[in-house]
Amino acid sequence: MISVTEKAQQQIAALRKQNGHSDAHNIRVSVKGGGCSGLMYDLDFDSQINPVDQVFEDKGIKILVDKKSLLYLLGTTLDFSDGLNGKGFQFINPNASRTCGCGESFAV
Repeated sequence: MISVTEKAQQQIAALRKQNGHSDAHNIRVSVKGGGCSGLMYDLDFDSQINPVDQVFEDKGIKILVDKKSLLYLLGTTLDFSDGLNGKGFQFINPNASRTCGCGESFAV
C-alpha cells in the first residue's frame, strides 16, 4: 500500500488544475537508479495504466507503481511540505535505510 497525506492530496489536486490535467491523470511513483544514496524517486502524472502496474487509491488519488519499484515503495507515504526547510513532495519510506539531505534519494 502507498498512501498520501491530506497536504499531498491537496497539492496534487492543485497541480492537476494548474497543468490542465483531468482526474484521469493519475500519479505515477517509481524508483530509478541514481542520486547520492543510490536510488531516486520519480513522481509524475500519467493517464496510462500499464498491465504490470499496481494501482493504489488513497483520498481519491490513484497511485500507479510498476512491479520493480513496488519492492522499494511498499508502506510509503507521500507527503508535501511547504516549510522553511524546503518545499516539495516528500517520501516517508519505511524501507529506506539511509536518505540523502535533500530527501530525493535513498538506499535500502
